[in-house]
Amino acid sequence: MIIQTGMRTDIPAFYSDWLINRIKDGYVLVRNPYNPFQVTRYSLSPDVVDLIAFCTKNPAPMLPKMEALEPYGQYWFVTITPYGRDIEPYVPDKEKVMTDFRKLSDRISADNIGWRYDPIFVDSKHTVDWHISQFERMARNLSGYTKTCVISFIDIYQKVKRNFSEAKEVFRKDRMAIGRAFIDIAKRYDITIRPCAEGKELEAYGADCAGCMTTETYETALKASLQVPKKKNQRNGECACLLGADIGAYDTCGHLCRYCYANANTVLVEENRKRHDPKSPFLTGNSEPGDVIHQADQRSWIDYQMRFEL
Repeated sequence: MIIQTGMRTDIPAFYSDWLINRIKDGYVLVRNPYNPFQVTRYSLSPDVVDLIAFCTKNPAPMLPKMEALEPYGQYWFVTITPYGRDIEPYVPDKEKVMTDFRKLSDRISADNIGWRYDPIFVDSKHTVDWHISQFERMARNLSGYTKTCVISFIDIYQKVKRNFSEAKEVFRKDRMAIGRAFIDIAKRYDITIRPCAEGKELEAYGADCAGCMTTETYETALKASLQVPKKKNQRNGECACLLGADIGAYDTCGHLCRYCYANANTVLVEENRKRHDPKSPFLTGNSEPGDVIHQADQRSWIDYQMRFEL
């Protein structure tokens, strides 16, 4: 099975010690975000966890701890955008993140790491031409260290409306101009553009619109075939990704990016981060009266009779 760490928060950036402790203890407890007294216990044994998937804006805290991840398959998405501190207040310097991206790729291989340039929004400062120029510079920097770049255009969720009120949906003409230019640039650097939940509108120009965290993505990383149980995809069928079981928690990411869909507000994030205990089986807090713990049904999905040719 797949353990996902990054759809609700950035565990490598802020909670790497906790993750290593969870791996050592062999399990993690996760509250249902919609019913917090429902708790799922996931085993982290490599016998049942085939791959751990990461989404981060800062892999640096995990780099000295990679040995603990060696029993597992890995797939990393590292989000690197050119926005400044007015948009991404606590994201490290982007040149440093790109350097760490290259170090991580050298450790795990270009098949096991993808670059995310998202979300894309357009305004008077962050114009279409600005995005194209910045993307070319970054693609040149990351060439040879990844084969994938995932892009998406900003979605105006309720949390985004509240925290980034001036953000607007990107017009189709701008989406097409950015998408076509990114695809052409990426080809020069042997990178495939994969739009995230953007439909098929860029497929005609050479984008791979099959999804970004798909079964194929993980099979390529594992060099193995997977027998995946059928599950519904996210976003009302717009997303073809295999997201796995997420062990993160909403309202805990310290980057405080203005476009974030996973944080409600700064105060709540600060409160939750104060409740974090690196030794707890929960990302925030500990056991509470009334918790009902359910053991997840877990098994390896690797088909050992269908190993990929290396």
